[in-house]
Amino acid sequence: MDEDEILGYVTAYLKKKGFKQTEKVFQEEFQQNKSSSSSSTLLEPDIANHLLAFSQLENGPARYHNGYSRLRTWTYSSLDLYRHELLRVLYPAFIHCFMDLVAKGHIQEARNFFNTFREDHELMHLRDIQKLEGVLSPTHLKEMEFAHSLRQSKFNIKICEYSYELLLQHLHSTQSTTILGIVNEHINFQVTSGQPSLISDDPEAVTLIGSSQEAANQTNQKEIHWGLLEDSLEERLEKAGALLSDSEKGDGETKEGENDESKKRSIEAGKQGTSVKKIKKDKGGSATGKSAKPEVNTVPAAPRVKPELPLPTIPTEVEHSILEDLRNRVQLSNVALPSVSFYTFINTHNGLSCSSISHDGSLVAGGFSDSSLKVWDMAKLGQQPSSSLSQGDNDTAQNEQILGKSGGKRQYTLFQGHSGPVYAASFCPVGDFLLSSSADSTVRLWSTKLNANLVCYKGHNYPVWDVQFSPMGHYFASCSHDRTARVWSMDRIQPLRIMAGHLSDVDCVQWHANCNYIATGSSDKTVRLWDVQSGECVRVFVGHRGMVLSLSMSPDGRYMASGDEDGTIMMWDLSSGRCVTPLVGHTSCVWSLAFSSEGSLLASGSADCTVKLWDVNTSTKVSRIEEKNGNNRLRSLKTLPTKSTPVNALRFSRRNLLFAAGALVKNV
Repeated sequence: MDEDEILGYVTAYLKKKGFKQTEKVFQEEFQQNKSSSSSSTLLEPDIANHLLAFSQLENGPARYHNGYSRLRTWTYSSLDLYRHELLRVLYPAFIHCFMDLVAKGHIQEARNFFNTFREDHELMHLRDIQKLEGVLSPTHLKEMEFAHSLRQSKFNIKICEYSYELLLQHLHSTQSTTILGIVNEHINFQVTSGQPSLISDDPEAVTLIGSSQEAANQTNQKEIHWGLLEDSLEERLEKAGALLSDSEKGDGETKEGENDESKKRSIEAGKQGTSVKKIKKDKGGSATGKSAKPEVNTVPAAPRVKPELPLPTIPTEVEHSILEDLRNRVQLSNVALPSVSFYTFINTHNGLSCSSISHDGSLVAGGFSDSSLKVWDMAKLGQQPSSSLSQGDNDTAQNEQILGKSGGKRQYTLFQGHSGPVYAASFCPVGDFLLSSSADSTVRLWSTKLNANLVCYKGHNYPVWDVQFSPMGHYFASCSHDRTARVWSMDRIQPLRIMAGHLSDVDCVQWHANCNYIATGSSDKTVRLWDVQSGECVRVFVGHRGMVLSLSMSPDGRYMASGDEDGTIMMWDLSSGRCVTPLVGHTSCVWSLAFSSEGSLLASGSADCTVKLWDVNTSTKVSRIEEKNGNNRLRSLKTLPTKSTPVNALRFSRRNLLFAAGALVKNV
């Protein structure tokens, strides 16, 4: 083989690799050496064969299959001490080997590789695997948002120093240049000193970060004011309590009479007060309002902030009612658990999409897949058919709400107006207004007094998954399949703010206690905190392994809980942006979360047909040693199973009575 043939092989290899500059320099040097040397030495034929073999090996699709297979075999045969950390590398290597094969046009080899190793990752990453299954051409990689984000982002993997050195030693010893290149380009190792952690299911062990981790860290460095509002009702109650302690001896009987008079405002309030007294008696506490004093003493721990939005004024009678509830609130703890009232929907024929409970539990709303919204008044439920829940004849609440199939009167108020399934409903704090969101991309405001549709808010371009009233009413937030969240006010038909930044659907939204922030949970497995005034993202919470389906804020605004489709609940510290602790116990999607009124307990409702109660105080104060030992299951105080009812709504009343709702599922 002469020099020209060798030149041709080398040049072809450089062209195939795209090394244009190298090819140009190589040809120039080759011509110089050829002209300066009169006698050219013949190279051995083996050199050309090695070049050809190396070129074919580098471009052949088999190198991905062989490289990943060797890494997988070595990982599973590693020592038990390091195996759970080394296994974290397999998923990023798997998806990038697959996408590299698709990008190079080796479609059949990519499908074979995908089907051969997909079972290893279906348990932890089933939804991602299902999305990638639709990638069949290089064009799909560019057009699919999820695949494009994977190509542009990096995986952050926690690993100890020993495991990291073992991995690099293996890749170098086996000359796995393909896997080594993927690791170098798409994985960011967070190496820790010492032995590997004892937690094999750490939610933060493998996380997908943006194109730059510094950007996410920089976002979490922004200052936020998580405290309670100045001159809030809790603060007024605290001041009134100080005055009451001096004068209650003289006119205690008079105040008790006034309290009894205010308790008669609604039937449910009376029921709630009775249940409250029973709980106090069972726990050996006093039946007077003095039991509320311990939780009041915890309020000053939260700083006071000014509202960034002009908040509506609370009517005097509503304010008195709320203060009365706060005075009679039961102090909950890990030894004083709440009473639970569960509302079960029957004969829904799998049509119930969502449910919502008013703040006092007197009204329950259900959204259905036939585009209808139904509201039950608990005080009138079970009365004779002659008493109708309809409070007026108007166009929105049609005759269907009055007449049943047999001519009798219905036990609920029917609201019709949406043209698609109703996915979310939310009562205002007072209970006289109700919001609903639908697949028709609209949000509707209903009056529970007039039984009428007041406004139809149009702004989203796709189905609206969730809508929530602010703690003070008037303002509300919605989130949609269009990957945005929007803040609205009742008196304007256009959104006040649009929050954009999530990479996928925004599935749930929740207001902060001081109304200055909203939190959004997304299918991109992240939770974001947004400043309502500026519309900017001020926190990014990364750690979930599945889509985030539920959110709840602690009453003092310090913590936030989020639940995902895998059944994991994560408690976040808003000021630092870090996960305080994961709460593991549910076996299916967590659809609803609710903090107790003083923030000592967290209730979670799941598709596994259970309600779980968690001790927030020990969960947020757990030591690192206990966390490593995996004692997070001990923070579950009690599990309340239903017969066969997935729980999709939870609400703590102001007196700390827990309401829950769900639709009975018949097992065929």
